[in-house]
Amino acid sequence: MTKSREWKGNTGGGFLGQHALIVLFKLLNIRMLYCIMALVALFYMLLSNKNCRAIYHFFRIQFGYSAWKSFGCTYKNHFAFGQVILDRFAVFAGKKDIFEVEITGNEHFRSLASGSKGFIVAGSHVGNFEISGYLLHSEGKAINALVYSGETEVVRRNRTKMLRSNNIRLIPIADDMSHIFTACAALQSGEVVSMSCDRSLGSPKSITCDFLNGKADFPVGAFALATHFDVEAIAVFVMKESYKKYKVHVKPIKADAAPGEELTKREKTERYVRSFAGELEAIVRQYPTQWFNYYNFWKNEPIP
Repeated sequence: MTKSREWKGNTGGGFLGQHALIVLFKLLNIRMLYCIMALVALFYMLLSNKNCRAIYHFFRIQFGYSAWKSFGCTYKNHFAFGQVILDRFAVFAGKKDIFEVEITGNEHFRSLASGSKGFIVAGSHVGNFEISGYLLHSEGKAINALVYSGETEVVRRNRTKMLRSNNIRLIPIADDMSHIFTACAALQSGEVVSMSCDRSLGSPKSITCDFLNGKADFPVGAFALATHFDVEAIAVFVMKESYKKYKVHVKPIKADAAPGEELTKREKTERYVRSFAGELEAIVRQYPTQWFNYYNFWKNEPIP
């Protein structure tokens, strides 16, 4: 993926704004803050024109919506993004009990967690993948989550505290790629490694997949690890269903060979990537306004 197509974002608001938000959550009902966010989202669309155009373009090209419907969905997308950010800070303020969680496909996670080998949890920038680490406790195997290292002190401190209590360790993504060595050591120890699989984590290696009426590059990193260490992979999508409910979708990622077929490591990795892209496409079609990649994700399309 070229630099012009990358989006390297962090949580906005700065140290003081984020700290103030945590204080507000201790005083106000989350629905009240959602009402405020409904107005803020509109202003953000106007101020962040490049991000807004990227999502508008997403609805026009990938879904074929009309101009008016695309504009309405762009607003819903920004509002939804604001909600998932607010939900994260609600948890930081000690209000995680207000959220309900429904899990489908949890048998896939439990089966792998009960085994002796490690495995890969593939996440993405749809829904609210991070909040699952705050709301759900990992029994048995430790989960090692690769995370963006450029967040503010408020986010880093609260994120570390909440995830550590749920048996989840953070691996900051480093420019020298040292996070890969840490992830390898975790898999060798029979632990779980969780990472985003829809954006590059520093490695230029990717595979072009058919994705939502276009072609897009998906990084191979997580699935190259799965192939190298001969471990399984699952995709986890955490989608917001209502103001207080999240639904977790756990999907197995397959790279099986046909009877009599023998795959090379490269071929197996490619099948993993394409399987993940297919599962991601299915979930985005189900929840189109919860796609939070704010740049032009597709190849050979004009950058808006």
